[in-house]
Amino acid sequence: MGRMQARFLSVSLLCSLAVLGPLSCDAPASMPDAADGSIAGPDDASCSMCGGACTDLSSDSRNCGACGNDCGPAASCLGGKCEPSAGRDMSMSTSDLGSPDLSMASDGGLPKVRLCDQTPPMGATLAPSPPVYAGTCPRLMPGKNTIVSSGKARTFLLAVPTAIRSGEKLPLVFMWHWLGGSADSFFRKGEVQAAVDSQRFMAILPEAKGDITWKWPFDVFVTAARQEEEYRFFDDMLACAAAQFTVNTNCVSSVGVSAGALFTDQLATGRNKYLASAISLSGGVEGVAKKWGNPPRKLPMLVLWGGAKDICAGLVNFQTASKALETQLVKDGHFFVECVHNCGHAEPPLEAAMMLTKYAAFWEFVFAHPYWLGTGESPYKMSGLPSTMPAWCGIGAGSATPRTGICTEKPGC
Repeated sequence: MGRMQARFLSVSLLCSLAVLGPLSCDAPASMPDAADGSIAGPDDASCSMCGGACTDLSSDSRNCGACGNDCGPAASCLGGKCEPSAGRDMSMSTSDLGSPDLSMASDGGLPKVRLCDQTPPMGATLAPSPPVYAGTCPRLMPGKNTIVSSGKARTFLLAVPTAIRSGEKLPLVFMWHWLGGSADSFFRKGEVQAAVDSQRFMAILPEAKGDITWKWPFDVFVTAARQEEEYRFFDDMLACAAAQFTVNTNCVSSVGVSAGALFTDQLATGRNKYLASAISLSGGVEGVAKKWGNPPRKLPMLVLWGGAKDICAGLVNFQTASKALETQLVKDGHFFVECVHNCGHAEPPLEAAMMLTKYAAFWEFVFAHPYWLGTGESPYKMSGLPSTMPAWCGIGAGSATPRTGICTEKPGC
């Protein structure tokens, strides 16, 4: 599926959301990016992405998200509708994490409150300013971008919502591809454009440099200098994204798949001071990979693998590596969710919630765990896992009930 086709599908999804509310759009049509790479503004004109004019039929309960409409300072976008914010405590303390309503909206959409969107409590530890890029950042556009990092041209894909609303601070998720994959294959298989449109975040999908066997520098044979070069690539992408877009620096996360997950587990230490959370999809530490680095900050993490048969090339046993990672997370006091899908080294068999993408629950894990949470804290401790999280996930080591049933995806590295 090509990029324009993916964009068309995401636009179609957004327009289907629009017809649920009082804000109406004409029939959908694909919309190419602006020539200068700019993003549509938060006015009615941004509904041109639906192929026609938008009519705001009720300002009190107008639809938001689908056509880029801003709810204004007195309302929030909840489940696709603008609802009054009055009465909500926006300065909750970390000792009161059970108070936010994390239940699902009545239409089966997003949780009603994302902690990443909330004002941090007084005195909480906030993320530092983003790194500084050495030079002038290139103008970033949706799609493929090239940046000079450590003296080399490096490429990555950038995915942003089709229409960014005024004043919107977007979480940023880095997505590192697997050994036989690419940034483009992650973009397609992860339904990333539809995800950033429906769940309101930015995604950066780095492309491997191609100079080492495992694509990403995580293994015991790679030099510290080569690993630091990749960390600097992360710095430069974050620096330039934050310079051009309004990034929520308290909600920067890293997710990797297979080789990308093994690298994410290293990045969780190497760039610990910038990350709010991390997701390891068939990753881990030890064995072929370097040991866990005992980062000073304790990151909330989601650790997933495919059961006892999750093995790549006969060299990496991801169940062993993931359990080794969990042992360290327990020892150091990190909060984490464990998921075991039992389909070997294959894509997890996920089912999409209504109007959301198949990985929606994992992105929501990111949004529920901002930088300012205290060590070992999580809203999931109070409310349990959200209903969108797979039934084969649990909180803590050994908590997951491994999935049973047919596996539809073929294993591969």
